Amino acid sequence: MLQLPHRLENWFERRSAVLAQPRAAFYAALLVPLLCALQALLLGQDDGWDMRNYHLYNPYALLNGRLAIDMSPAGFQTYFNPLLDLPYYLLTLYAPAPLAGAVFGALHGLNFIPLAGIARLLLPGRQRVALLLALTGCLGAGFLSELGNCMGDNLTSLLVLSSLYMVLRRCASVARAPALGIGALLLAGLLMGAAAGLKPTNVNYAVALCLALLLWPLPFWRRIAQAWWFGVGVLAGMAATAGYWWLTMWQLFGNPLFPQFNNLFASPLAAPLGVLDAGHLPRNPGEALLWPFIFTRDIARIAEVPLRQLIWPLVFVLIVAAALHALWCWWKAVGGRVASPASTSSTSGAAHGLLAARVLLVFFVLGYLIWLKLFSIYRYLVPLELLAPLLVWLLLHRLFSAGVARRLAGWSLLLCAFYTLPFVSWGHGGWSASAFRAEVPSFARPESTVVYMVRTPMAWLTRFFQPQVAFLAIGSGFPESAAYVQRLQARAAARTAPPYVMLPAAVNIREAGAQRKLALARSLGLTASPAACARLDGWLRRVRFQVEVQPLAAAQGEACTLVLQAQFHVDLAAQDAALENEVQGQLARYGLLLDAASCVRYPAFVGTEPHPYRLCRVMALNR
Repeated sequence: MLQLPHRLENWFERRSAVLAQPRAAFYAALLVPLLCALQALLLGQDDGWDMRNYHLYNPYALLNGRLAIDMSPAGFQTYFNPLLDLPYYLLTLYAPAPLAGAVFGALHGLNFIPLAGIARLLLPGRQRVALLLALTGCLGAGFLSELGNCMGDNLTSLLVLSSLYMVLRRCASVARAPALGIGALLLAGLLMGAAAGLKPTNVNYAVALCLALLLWPLPFWRRIAQAWWFGVGVLAGMAATAGYWWLTMWQLFGNPLFPQFNNLFASPLAAPLGVLDAGHLPRNPGEALLWPFIFTRDIARIAEVPLRQLIWPLVFVLIVAAALHALWCWWKAVGGRVASPASTSSTSGAAHGLLAARVLLVFFVLGYLIWLKLFSIYRYLVPLELLAPLLVWLLLHRLFSAGVARRLAGWSLLLCAFYTLPFVSWGHGGWSASAFRAEVPSFARPESTVVYMVRTPMAWLTRFFQPQVAFLAIGSGFPESAAYVQRLQARAAARTAPPYVMLPAAVNIREAGAQRKLALARSLGLTASPAACARLDGWLRRVRFQVEVQPLAAAQGEACTLVLQAQFHVDLAAQDAALENEVQGQLARYGLLLDAASCVRYPAFVGTEPHPYRLCRVMALNR
């Protein structure tokens, strides 16, 4: 029995030997993005909460001048930089939905290329291991959960990793070029700054890499100069991808990051708050110290979906062990017991590899600590999650002999990869030719019509209405100020047509599944005759699948259909009425009253998933 692990290791080494071939890296760089595109197709149409809230609305608003018409229909996320969302919006607008999903899956898969490049730099002559570690990085829970969707973390991580690769690539040539060239520093900073401008949650990686540059074996002021030029590149990259938007926010609201960090910029149109999504932070220093163990045990602390991962406790333990080991070696060196490792090989190739490993470690640790302080939201960790398997390999080889470290790394990373399965995502639906569909009414006077938004995520629906209609959000998560409410009321008063409120319509999520099962049964001819229906009923009595056979009259063309079982029925009218009562109190705070009798239900779909909504008339309370 003890020989089984050795046999499995030998079998795997034989099967993966092809990765050591000279052209293997090239073919892997082609194959992994294609596999990611295929996986994105298998997952289906992106149907995430954030997508329906602002990832579609923001580029639509940018291209159609909605800032002068609407007020925060997507909550405070309405005012995020829309540039990152523009490619997905345009793809889904002009191309078949599956093509958009495949393209984004392939783009996300490109992370493998700089990741493999970094691994090959740190493991020279070990291409097989480097490619396997890069592939393992792409099997992380956070990366897989966003594969093919439009949330942006998997896309900006490509810029972060490329910037890191450019810096680490120069470590191997330290003997030939003691300092990084200004051009290389500016380009690396430009890539990192572009990532931070597109998605400000990447700013921690820009700061981390800038500080890591201070490790370079140079005189103090030359280290400062390297960090300076990198910082200049970062600022240029941020200006290129976010400068226009920040200037627009400054001109319109007096806060380039509106409405966040308004405690610093004091825009009158928002409450004086800082980071608006701080509910995921550790509650005390003890939690912060042991955070990887805490969020692994209760992932709901940092993610809205039940991600499964083990890599972070492993990385935490190894970093602490490596730190203690380094202190022990330093203490022995200071005591004269052994020579300092740095002094014995400072000019060797190993020293260059050690420098690259140190830069990577410092970047990783600082990036994590800043993330912990500012955000503590799991999906913002994607760049570090991609690097985590490589760091595990390096740290284990620092702590153990090569043979022991290889075995420990292989089995522990295999366990981490399998533990993520089956991985979860942020929401997907079935494919349809058009990614988004909705029926909307045609208003007689759209230029005078207001639709109030009281729930998120519904902003994705606004693109289907007449462009003159104004969408004004009240109580939808935006940090309102008195001046904000006054401006909202002034915009509403300027429009004289009857106002409406948009509400989500209740839907039985199991109904879509029942329809798919009915379509399958029809395609197999199992609803065409009484005999076929009896056979279908017999199968379903053994395996229920939440549906049951219902006979039909012969005049209907089929002998039977499938309906949900009684215990899965939902009283949609009661749910709609409960929401109306809840919204009545919310509208009353703004002097409005909902006319429940006027509500009309309209169908809307993301892919094949139904997201119906209702429009209801509202009136002033004093009428």
